[in-house]
Amino acid sequence: MTITQHEDRPTLAPGADVDPRARVGARTRVWHLAQIREDAVVGDDCILGRGSYVGPGVRIGDNCKLQNYALVYEPAVLEDGVFVGPAAVFTNDVFPRAVNPDGTLKSADDWHAVGVTVRAGASIGARAVCIAPVEIGCWALVAAGSVVRNDVPDYALVAGVPARRIGWVGEAGFPLVALDDGDPDASGGRRWRCPETGALYLEAHGVLSREGQEP
Repeated sequence: MTITQHEDRPTLAPGADVDPRARVGARTRVWHLAQIREDAVVGDDCILGRGSYVGPGVRIGDNCKLQNYALVYEPAVLEDGVFVGPAAVFTNDVFPRAVNPDGTLKSADDWHAVGVTVRAGASIGARAVCIAPVEIGCWALVAAGSVVRNDVPDYALVAGVPARRIGWVGEAGFPLVALDDGDPDASGGRRWRCPETGALYLEAHGVLSREGQEP
């Protein structure tokens, strides 16, 4: 069945499960079998794909996309413009166990949830796993199938198990091209260019920033 938009209200497909205590923003579309738990907040103009999961109290900004079967466990925070690919997982337990040492089933009072934070514009590839607590920087790109165990800098392209930086990406998502052989550890840094938009970036001391902007 096709879902349709009605003014500025969110649109819920048949079979979507949205707790009445959750808040879903204007024009957001929630597809079949997606679940949004209690006290979660989803911003305006988002798309939550089939079978995606948003845990209790999770915060999702505007213009975000969760593809099919993406699992975002509490207390994750996604800023505006974040993309989460199909079947990606955000964990929330550093030492997961179903039971306590005495064999009793663990409850919410028996562990402290930790979350993944994804900054504005970042993208998480299909089947990537982000192990909390970890922060993904603005406009960063996590390659499909990666396992992220450490914080990811702004604009970084990371891949592998565990994920390591293999390059830089611009705001359009394309890998950047080096313009010179400058020393990225020196104050002058190394300049990079986006092959799609022509935007220029400067790498200095392990940090990348748009030229003309403070790192």
